[in-house]
Order: sequence, then structure tokens, then C-alpha cells
Amino acid sequence: MTPELEFRADMRLVPVSKAILPLLLEAYHEDPEAAQKALPWLDAAHNVQGQLSDMLFDVENQSEVDRLHFWWIRSEEKGGFVGLIGLGDELQLLQSSYNLGYWVRSSYQRQGIAFEATRCVLHWLENKIIEEDGFIRIEITVHPHNEAGLATASRICEEWNGEIIEQFIGIEIGQRTVPHRMHILDLPRSETT
Repeated sequence: MTPELEFRADMRLVPVSKAILPLLLEAYHEDPEAAQKALPWLDAAHNVQGQLSDMLFDVENQSEVDRLHFWWIRSEEKGGFVGLIGLGDELQLLQSSYNLGYWVRSSYQRQGIAFEATRCVLHWLENKIIEEDGFIRIEITVHPHNEAGLATASRICEEWNGEIIEQFIGIEIGQRTVPHRMHILDLPRSETT
């Protein structure tokens, strides 16, 4: 089950539900190009509302089975939609358990929100894995033109003893192969951290 998590005094991570569709659409329309970089599967030429609605429906339905964990970042001050963060199952490597993705809407960028939210999610997941005496590998794939996403992924790798894969990984998006930079994290971290 995906829990609600507090990661700053003014922001919470709230499990995604279909009810946030209007907030998600508003954030998308604020800067469609930035949203497209973070959500590359989204086809801007076709019913964006329908695609986002389908995504929310799928995520909400799978949140109870521990396969996907997606949150929306809520501003406690305004109750507003700040972004999304999630652990999904669109994987590039056989050994991976999750793909970590994040998107912070343009008006909230450059405040460290994606990094802090990711840290919160990774701490929650690491504690969960330790309790279960397990091990997981997490992928973070970022489009090479998404400078903010690359910077965040690099900081995450640095803090969590991750690895940046040197060669680009081709990801199929809309019948095209698009090169992405891949970062890998293993949880729990080794005892030397």
C-alpha cells in the first residue's frame, strides 16, 4: 500500500488518485513542453486529458498490490499540485525492481523539491526493504535534454551511492527510440554508508 508521506513542513506526498486529474491538467498546461520531458510517454497530439486519466486510473488500481507507488506533491499552504513522483514498472534492465520518475511543475522548480521528495520516497522504500530483508534495484532514466532532471538524478546517485551508466539507453516512445541517460540505485545501501 502506498502511504502518505511528509517531506517538508509545507509539502506532503499524497497517493495518486483519479480525483487529481483537474490539478494535473492545470499543471500540464502551465508548461506542456516541460511536462513532456518528464512524461515522455504522453502524446501531446492526442487527447492529453484521456491519457492522464488512464494513467491515474492504472496507478490508483495498482497501488494496493505493491507493484507501483505514485504520489502527487501537495503544497500544504495552498493545497495546490506541485508535481508527481513515483516508482513504476517500466523497466529497462532485468535486474531492476522499479523505475523512479519525478516531475515538478515549472512554477515550483529550482527549489530542490524533486530531490527532497525523492529522498523521502527512498528512505521509506529502504526502511520497507530492510524490514522485509530484501534487496531492490531502482532505475532513473532521464532524457538528455532535461537538464533539471539530470541534475536531480546525479544528486540522488551521489547521496545514495548510485551509479550513472555511461552509454545512453534507447527507450521506445511513440514508435521512436529515444536515447536516455540511466542511473541505478541499490537498496538497502551497503553498510559502509
